[in-house]
Amino acid sequence: MTVDVVTSRPPIFLADARALTTTLACLRPCALAGQVLLLAFAVTRLNLALSMIPLAGAMGLLAVVSIAAFLRLRRQWFVSEVEAACHAGFDMLMLAWVLYFTGGAANPFITLLLVPVALSAAALSGRGIVVVTALALALYAVLTFYSVPLSDMTMSSRGFHLHLTGMAINFAVAALLLAVFVGRMNVSLRAQRELMRELRERALRDEGILAIATQAAEAAHRLNTPLSTLRTLLPELERDHEDEPELCADLRLMRGQVDRCRDILHAMVDYGRHQLDGTARTTTLGEYVDGHLDRFRLLHPEADVRVTLAPALRERVVAIQPGLAHALLNLMQNALEASRQTGSSRVDLDVNVTHGLMQFVIGDHGNGLVVDHAALLPGASSKPNGLGIGLALARSTIERMHGNVSTHSGADGACVRVQLPVAGSP
Repeated sequence: MTVDVVTSRPPIFLADARALTTTLACLRPCALAGQVLLLAFAVTRLNLALSMIPLAGAMGLLAVVSIAAFLRLRRQWFVSEVEAACHAGFDMLMLAWVLYFTGGAANPFITLLLVPVALSAAALSGRGIVVVTALALALYAVLTFYSVPLSDMTMSSRGFHLHLTGMAINFAVAALLLAVFVGRMNVSLRAQRELMRELRERALRDEGILAIATQAAEAAHRLNTPLSTLRTLLPELERDHEDEPELCADLRLMRGQVDRCRDILHAMVDYGRHQLDGTARTTTLGEYVDGHLDRFRLLHPEADVRVTLAPALRERVVAIQPGLAHALLNLMQNALEASRQTGSSRVDLDVNVTHGLMQFVIGDHGNGLVVDHAALLPGASSKPNGLGIGLALARSTIERMHGNVSTHSGADGACVRVQLPVAGSP
């Protein structure tokens, strides 16, 4: 599933379209407030004769569209590039409408048409940028030849001074808007690129695990026949050598090992079937932990497992995905092997539920971490004879359950922390 997300993902421009639409929606109230203040200043202090009815209509329409845009963005609907370009075009048309009745291209605030162009250039594809830029150029050309002139704004000393003041205010506003909102969009873009990088790394890890799983399935299929043959021949050999107790004991041991291999193969098949089914098992946390410990102690009777589980949590009802048991088993086996390196057989398991997360902390009493386990790919291991599969499988399984795995090394060993969102009844 992760591979499909990476290889068939939409272009990054489509992901940025929502960021552009959100930015323009946040800018509209600012633009509306600025226009109201400037018009009030022009009428009351400069005594300019303006066409207030069309200007008020444009501001009313801008207010309605601002409210509609915020309501639209509250819903997690897909925002297309066409929709984002339409938002930018609408803002330029509204600004051009106001500029038409306030001097056209002679108005120093004409350069605010560049703000939607700059924002679009940071978020849209080449075709979208061309459309928005062409609209800005067309509006500028129209406002150059067609507009309602401001008769009071002549090139006298006072008029020229006001024009320069307007240009300074316009420059400050444009610089502030570009610095703040383009900066925010850039942060959003970096976060998206970081997410895509993590998805690519996860896809590479999952591809390696998938290859291992395919080989394991083929090996299980091929091993079933020779194991069945051994299970048939070993009892016959034992009957033929009943007078040799030592040989019979060895044959019984071999038969037990063959049965164990067959049980492991059946468990692999059952695990794959449950993974394909994807149905979570609803149980109490105490029952799940006890069952998991019984399975681990059956495989490793020599292990000294210390469990910490609050009595109040034992009756907590949870829904657990089938792959979690196999992932925890791999991590506990790794912990046991690490403890054995220092002559210990102790494995610590701390189970807790906090802040909506179910947490399993598996600790060993070994020499600590030698390498960063987060960087290990399938086939890489920190153990001399390790295959580098157990931790990679566990990490991939838990991440598919929307959980995470973290490691920590201390003076008395290392611990692996597994966190999963709680699913089930409280």
